[in-house]
Amino acid sequence: MRISGKTHGVRARRGAALSVAGLLAAPALVLGTGTSAQAASCTASKGPYQKQVEKYLKRPVDGRQSTADCKAIRTFQASKGITPAAGYAGPVTWRTMKTITAQKAAGKNPNKARKCPTNKGRIACVDLTRQLSWIQDGAKLRFGPVPVRTGRDGAETRTGAKRIYWRNIDHWSTLYDVRMPYAQFFDGGQAFHSVTKSMYDNPGSAGCVNMRPADAKSYWNLLRNGDDVFVYGRKPGT
Repeated sequence: MRISGKTHGVRARRGAALSVAGLLAAPALVLGTGTSAQAASCTASKGPYQKQVEKYLKRPVDGRQSTADCKAIRTFQASKGITPAAGYAGPVTWRTMKTITAQKAAGKNPNKARKCPTNKGRIACVDLTRQLSWIQDGAKLRFGPVPVRTGRDGAETRTGAKRIYWRNIDHWSTLYDVRMPYAQFFDGGQAFHSVTKSMYDNPGSAGCVNMRPADAKSYWNLLRNGDDVFVYGRKPGT
């Protein structure tokens, strides 16, 4: 889809403004069981994924929460933007660990299953399931894969074949007073753009594909209006 002129600019800016709502919404401070937390103090409670988390962190796998376990879990949570960083081995923490494991397994062959089209020339692929994106020329990997942060539950990044139709290197959302650097719109208000949040920060965006600044800049340099985008899969937790 191509939109030009003043009408396009207004529509794209409005859509882009709506797309950043998820960036501003503070995630609920929950431990994964619906219990709110007043502060992220270290918990003595074991979580439902205690053994899995212990194994991931190379801790003794005994299913019991220790002070050392809690500290290791809190360090992981803080590094990934998981709140509250209370050391609780809950669903969000374990889901994040599984996502990171899947991302690492992708290596330099993220399209091994051929789910992203290889007959389109240059195309930006977005795998919601693994929260990964990359650029390929036909079947040849051009850039990536890199971790991304896509739409939260109820505001999912829409799947299917798209095309980049508008780009703004220093886009500004007047509705939310938020910068969206390296914005490249491909579906209504949904776009690739840079954020300073962790790619694992929950609950996610309002539909945009959030990227680390360096990755968003590379996408800006490699993509142009009219280039294909293909979004598939389902984000864990949606």
